[in-house]
Amino acid sequence: MTLLRTVLVKGFWLLCFTLLFALYLYHKALQEPLALPEEGLVLDIQRGETLHHVLRKLESEAHLPSVLVARVYSRINGFDARIRAGEFALQPGLTIPDLFALISSNQQIRYAVTLVEGQRFSEVRDTLHRHPKLTQTLEGQSDEAVRGLLKAPALKAYQHPEGLLYPDTYFFRKGDTDLDILQRAHTRLAEVLVQEWSSRADALPLASPYEALILASIVEKETGVPEERAEIAGVFVRRLQKGMRLQTDPTVIYGLGDRYKGNIKRTHLREHTPYNTYRINGLPPTPIALAGREAIHAALHPKPGSSLYFVARGDGSHVFSDTIDAHNRAVRQYQLNRRDDYRSVHRKQSDQQ
Repeated sequence: MTLLRTVLVKGFWLLCFTLLFALYLYHKALQEPLALPEEGLVLDIQRGETLHHVLRKLESEAHLPSVLVARVYSRINGFDARIRAGEFALQPGLTIPDLFALISSNQQIRYAVTLVEGQRFSEVRDTLHRHPKLTQTLEGQSDEAVRGLLKAPALKAYQHPEGLLYPDTYFFRKGDTDLDILQRAHTRLAEVLVQEWSSRADALPLASPYEALILASIVEKETGVPEERAEIAGVFVRRLQKGMRLQTDPTVIYGLGDRYKGNIKRTHLREHTPYNTYRINGLPPTPIALAGREAIHAALHPKPGSSLYFVARGDGSHVFSDTIDAHNRAVRQYQLNRRDDYRSVHRKQSDQQ
């Protein structure tokens, strides 16, 4: 009996020692940093991927000190069902608790894509198509089909997709789609347009927010110097009020589509297209490009004045004139005697890259 009691006591203390030692090793392993390279590591967790697979992947690449410790820690703290899909940046010094806190958070690596003022819908689609981290879902679909996938009640009546996106930088995570970005840009435009329309100036010759967007897109394409937006908008608004044609080259260029090769010819100005504002009265049927808030604001808050004409100086700015005679003099000075570095609009930074 004494011998049995002695064995039991020793066994008890051995078990206690073993458990304490295992607990010590467990906590030591939790404090041990993962074996990550100096530059860090991107952990890509696919949708539907299990925690077991993620941990095995880290172990096989010799980054994780112990899958068993990680599994126990996850089970105790309820992380098994909380990991998220996406790319996570693992930095040196990361421990197992840090790892689980990260991959169960919303701190996936974010990427950026920029839609630029003045871009056409086709250019936006090309920008999204070329981004390596966006999931492509729209390839092969027509612009009209893509427009049908966008949801924004304020713009649902307008079936042409041109100009129905807000130019901005949009951040996203791996796994987001090209349609996700278009939807966000579309919804954002609807919000901005409603806000600007609600505070518009009085007595404008614009019947709807959509007409304001059309005018804003023309202002966007004509503006080389940001400070001139409201003044250019003022010229167009006064021409509309007087029943004068807008006679703006960017609309002609848009109407030519792929036929435009860099120069507007007299035959182009005489050609009947829905967008040739030398031949049609009023606004073209749709926007011709993406318009930013500043251009929308300018279209709805045009600068007062009497000018009805403007011509590019060649440095991005314009000369504004009240009469056709003064305008013709400016044309002769700046258009017929162009400098070698002449440009009709200011080149945005994105255009120079």
